Amino acid sequence: MPERMSAREAIAAATTAFEELPAPERDFPEDGPLAWSGYGTSRARATERTGEKESVICGVASVEGRPCVVLSFEFGFLGGSLGLRTGDRLEAAYETARERRLPLVSLIATGGSRMQEGMLALTQLQRVARQSTLLREAGLPQIAVLRDPTTGGGWATLGAGADVILALPGAQIGFAGSRVRPADADPAAYGAQGQLAAGQIDAIVEKDDLRNAVASWLTLLTGPDRAGPAPVPAPLGESGLPADGWEAVTRARATGRPRAESYLDAYFPHRQAVSGDRCGGVDPGMLCGFGLHEGISYAYAAQTGTATTPAGYRTAARLIRLADRLGIPVLTLVDTPGAANDAAAERAGQGAAIADAFAALAAARVPVTTLVIGEGGSGGALALTSPDRTWVTADSYFSVIAPELAAAILKRDESEVRNTASQLHLRPQDLVNLGVARGVLGA
Repeated sequence: MPERMSAREAIAAATTAFEELPAPERDFPEDGPLAWSGYGTSRARATERTGEKESVICGVASVEGRPCVVLSFEFGFLGGSLGLRTGDRLEAAYETARERRLPLVSLIATGGSRMQEGMLALTQLQRVARQSTLLREAGLPQIAVLRDPTTGGGWATLGAGADVILALPGAQIGFAGSRVRPADADPAAYGAQGQLAAGQIDAIVEKDDLRNAVASWLTLLTGPDRAGPAPVPAPLGESGLPADGWEAVTRARATGRPRAESYLDAYFPHRQAVSGDRCGGVDPGMLCGFGLHEGISYAYAAQTGTATTPAGYRTAARLIRLADRLGIPVLTLVDTPGAANDAAAERAGQGAAIADAFAALAAARVPVTTLVIGEGGSGGALALTSPDRTWVTADSYFSVIAPELAAAILKRDESEVRNTASQLHLRPQDLVNLGVARGVLGA
């Protein structure tokens, strides 16, 4: 079993300073609103055992100099369950975050809603959802840290509803708690590693690294007003313009050509990744996250040269919408032979996923900068391409269709693929002439 920190130990691990908010007052019968026999005694024992009067502690904190509102659950107090007075405290914490324009960090360890308060406890999830929505509308980020365990409504609101979701190693995570799961359920599906693999959380963070991780995310997601679009990255690959279309294609497909990882490393001295589509999928060929370039935070979505899956498009759309809500400009790096078109991709909703990426980019109010660094394969590449701020490298191409497929559709012999490539006007300089790209880098 993983180490279970108390609420205050979690606060100490994640922050450098903490000032607790006063708890809202509420008239509360000894055995609660349902007159549940023995409930008052159970609460008294929980207070004696933990030193806390409720299952959550809320306050204003500093994390390496970065201010935020923090709420931390005490699992030792009736399993960290949510009741009426828990909801009061959570609501007050969210209101404080909005009033002071501060991000919210949740350190969660809960078994769900409190049975002894019945439906009144369950409806606290609606209060939390409402407050989370208001904070989102205010353009303020929410970071969740999932401790052991994070289950039930606490996971389905505070946890899964956050913008960035971190987890401690070995934490139990899932809507179903350990005592209510099917007998034959795979336990791996309810753990931090399983949830990471399923695209439900962004990263697993060791306890000793927690403060640095939270501080890093607060830096990337908050700060002064952003000035202007993301600068275009410097080209890293081959220079000089290709003579014909086929040369452009072969240069873009060269195995030694710089890929997205190299561009991101050169552009961002510091970056953090978001992972997964929150629908059960992860595409390792789509790198998404936030990074600092010349001291300014930018979001990035970068293809790595593979066929992009539905999970990749959904992750990119999630990233773009989050950046737009927080006012952070976006950089996209385009490099894919096209969208994945196998049966698995179709079953996973490839068309809808691509449509969602198009919609997220089209609706973005922040500037989006695109650099095509390799293959620009049809709509699968266009879904991440800015309609008005796109550049291309000298070792890239962009085409309505791959030249081999175009030749096949036109019933041309394989020997005509090279000429077909030129007819498609897919070279970097062609793209500038057509008005698709603003310029060629490394020409």
